[in-house]
Amino acid sequence: MLIAAYHKDKGNRKTKVICPDSAHGTNPASAALAGYEVINIESKDGMVDPDALEAALTDDVAALMMTCPNTLGLFENHLPRIVEKLRAVDALLYYDGANLNAILGKMRVGDVGFDVVHLNLHKTFATPHGGGGPGAGPVGVSERLVPYLPVSRVEKLHDGRYYLNYDHPKSIGFMAPFYGNFGVLLKAYAYILRLGGEGLERVSEYAVLNANYLRKRLEKVLEIPHDRICMHEFVASACNHAECGIRALDVAKALLDKGYHAPTIYFPLIVKECLMFEPTETESRQTLDEFADDLIAILESAAQNPDALHAAPVNTPVRRLDETAAARNMVLTDDA
Repeated sequence: MLIAAYHKDKGNRKTKVICPDSAHGTNPASAALAGYEVINIESKDGMVDPDALEAALTDDVAALMMTCPNTLGLFENHLPRIVEKLRAVDALLYYDGANLNAILGKMRVGDVGFDVVHLNLHKTFATPHGGGGPGAGPVGVSERLVPYLPVSRVEKLHDGRYYLNYDHPKSIGFMAPFYGNFGVLLKAYAYILRLGGEGLERVSEYAVLNANYLRKRLEKVLEIPHDRICMHEFVASACNHAECGIRALDVAKALLDKGYHAPTIYFPLIVKECLMFEPTETESRQTLDEFADDLIAILESAAQNPDALHAAPVNTPVRRLDETAAARNMVLTDDA
């Protein structure tokens, strides 16, 4: 909505938003909700391809939506070329902040050309990854988008008092839930204060170190499509176990029996039989080794007895479900 307001105010006739094929599903969804046609471009070597971007970049493109590091755990190192191409047609650059924990204290995304930053406080600051909601996602903007920010805005008077300023005629309007989930905001604030600048920088260092350590531990038992230094996460594939009839879903279900929260599977869509591992900054080498050992044991046993994996999970309160039926015929009460 901010991007649309910017272009409308300038008289730009923009109808399209570009999303990479590795984008989070929320990116094309939010662009469509704002009234844009979504254009998908293919990645190259796991990153946004400047040549593919240039081929899709016309005068009616309003923005490019990116995650950096991206969903493959790779840093987008073509940013200077990408920003240059976007500026040539007055297109904006949107930052999906889902992976900001990889670059805390290392990079200010506005400095490299991002105009809009959606920041997942609940994921980057304090709430356990994979723990679900509630979420809170404040949006930061570059100077040229400030006039379009929502109202009311908290501003400070000369005498030190704060007030709510509604006098912003170019604003996109009111936010229905005001400024988000207070509990998540407060927890993130406490986390930031507790760690401080030096501690937040270590968060990114440990997150990246842990991901690369786990990647090396697993590279002999799973395919690593982009087997190079990653950021806070990496993507593996279970394709090398297809001959045994083992899929990523089977691996994830077997991990439940071991007491682990299963990793994200089948995303991003550009990697077949995908498993996404994001250990975060909170894991020790001991817990990483325990996880790696258990996963290696699962894959070794699968080669000998794949049917055992097909039956997993067996220790959980609910066994393996028909997920299609569960989605289409949900039972939302416990008195059925």
